[in-house]
Amino acid sequence: MDKSDLTHFSAAGRARMVDVSAKAESHRAATASGTLRILPGTLERIRAGTLAKGNVLAVADVAAVLAAKRTSDLIPMCHPVPLSGVEVEFGEILVPDAEGRVGLGTRVSARCTGSTGVEMEALCAAAAALLTIYDMCKSIDRGMRLENLQLEEKHGGKSGSWRRGAREALS
Repeated sequence: MDKSDLTHFSAAGRARMVDVSAKAESHRAATASGTLRILPGTLERIRAGTLAKGNVLAVADVAAVLAAKRTSDLIPMCHPVPLSGVEVEFGEILVPDAEGRVGLGTRVSARCTGSTGVEMEALCAAAAALLTIYDMCKSIDRGMRLENLQLEEKHGGKSGSWRRGAREALS
């Protein structure tokens, strides 16, 4: 790989923020997902709302939105993005893994109209949602495990659309 292929490095090899001023604004969207593996009893307490810290999923929902809004404060070369929307969903994976843990998954979609994408915002939001659940449940389940944090799809911009599992970029 040539240094010129690495957009976040200058010709001298120094880190830099990419200049996006010449890029056309377009509608951009991205969706990311991840799973937190937890004990079945932990999931039951989240469902029942019996944890001392309160409504876990409501707090995780807010954490995801805040993380999406603050992504450029966390990721050094990320541009601030004028988000137009963030949607957070939670779902359960009831089939236990080898350790007997079930899954609590999140799927976060972020949108904007701008000159750079929102993949990092969606990923940061999904991570923050799951880490918030971990934080709120760690007193009863220290063995929780975050897994499969990943981009599911993105749309917009010069590179067009991409979807996990698709053989090539979508048009």
